[in-house]
Amino acid sequence: MNTYRAILERIAAALERLAPPHLPIALGSAQCFVWRPASRRLEEVDQETALPLALLKGMETQKAALLANTQAFAAGRPANHALLWGARGTGKSALVKAVAGATAGVKLVEVPAVALSDAPALVEALAASSDRAILFLDDLALEPGDAALRALKPALDGGLAAAGARVLVYATANRRHIVGGARGDAHSDPMAADAEQERLSLSDRFGLWLGFHPLDQAAYLEIVAAFATHFGLKTDPETLRAEALTWAMARGARSGRTAQQFIAARRAAEEASIGVRDARGGSGLRQEAEGI
Repeated sequence: MNTYRAILERIAAALERLAPPHLPIALGSAQCFVWRPASRRLEEVDQETALPLALLKGMETQKAALLANTQAFAAGRPANHALLWGARGTGKSALVKAVAGATAGVKLVEVPAVALSDAPALVEALAASSDRAILFLDDLALEPGDAALRALKPALDGGLAAAGARVLVYATANRRHIVGGARGDAHSDPMAADAEQERLSLSDRFGLWLGFHPLDQAAYLEIVAAFATHFGLKTDPETLRAEALTWAMARGARSGRTAQQFIAARRAAEEASIGVRDARGGSGLRQEAEGI
């Protein structure tokens, strides 16, 4: 009896895993969510962490295209699933979050890489919601035969969300063809041809491709200057420029992420300096008041 019960419990657990995750019909007033596969629920995320669109420099073409696509989706018009691919740290994820934050009437639901197999069920559940949602798949990297590859294809069929659709898929990846693997001679080797078709099949399902490339020095410094103005840094422009270039050289990269990390360090240094000056000034005032 115990053996049969254990088998039935395993079957029930397997069916529960296959069933669509439970989601509320309405996502409420929050705009951003992360899917937590362990608890099988959506967790609200503070949208204030998203950068303003105006701060994203060196990607004007990509910004305009993704914003127009998202606004079409929000208005109930046909829109493309989008793949943002290219060099690491070039602002792909930041752009998705900024565009979602700047578009009224759209929710953003991020799915971590470890939970890609949940994507089809999430698409089904979100499609039944009264809200329009972007399913955000960040940093995709798959190999041929990956179970997540088979799971994602149905969610992207057609490459286009029809008019009135409730779900759109945005994904980021470091390579244009998300599925990796060695490339054989597809002309003479049927197995290599099949592998090549599988390698290309997922990225082909995205109707909008946006490429991101390493920044030149001028674009990198433009981003640094924009961040410095946004956060009200007091460092003079020439010093800021020299320090930003040294920072990028030490890390071997010029990117939006590098610029953001540099600004974070510069803000901390300025705040520490202000704190020291305030402490010294306070000590002097106390000494004057006490007649010392």
